[in-house]
Amino acid sequence: MEHLLNLNVNKQTLGLYEADHCIKEYSVSTAVNGLGETFGSEKTPRGLHQIRAMIGAGKPLNTVFLGRRPTGEIYTPQLAAQFPNRDWVLTRILWLSGLEPGFNRHNQVDSMRRYIYIHGTPDSEPMGIPRSHGCVRMRNDDVADLFERVKPGTRFYIPKQEGEHDVFG
Repeated sequence: MEHLLNLNVNKQTLGLYEADHCIKEYSVSTAVNGLGETFGSEKTPRGLHQIRAMIGAGKPLNTVFLGRRPTGEIYTPQLAAQFPNRDWVLTRILWLSGLEPGFNRHNQVDSMRRYIYIHGTPDSEPMGIPRSHGCVRMRNDDVADLFERVKPGTRFYIPKQEGEHDVFG
């Protein structure tokens, strides 16, 4: 059965839907700068997206990625101390592509060219509050679980207006 994803920005949760009901809900962290589509804004883009690529299958939890490639490192607090300014992308990457030309696809609003992902983050990072630089961050166990439940082409809706949610529910 086809799955759909829906973001509730107010609750900072990602819902995994099957048919017309939510089968799993994950705590997430979206952009500290809020919602928006423009290059350089460090905002989470709104509208209808799809998972364009899935990266990290079979890798251990806490695998470190740079430029969508595993570095060979496993995240630890000691590694974090060595690289205190790194925006950690861990475990799995679900690379998003906008499906609305002129809104979140093409030109200065292209989610894929902005490298917007759903990805793992250090478990020490809080969930449930906006803290990212535009991506949707998840706990490592959760992003690994989600990775196994979806496939390229899975649709993901990020609300366009404050308070809009449960589009698929």
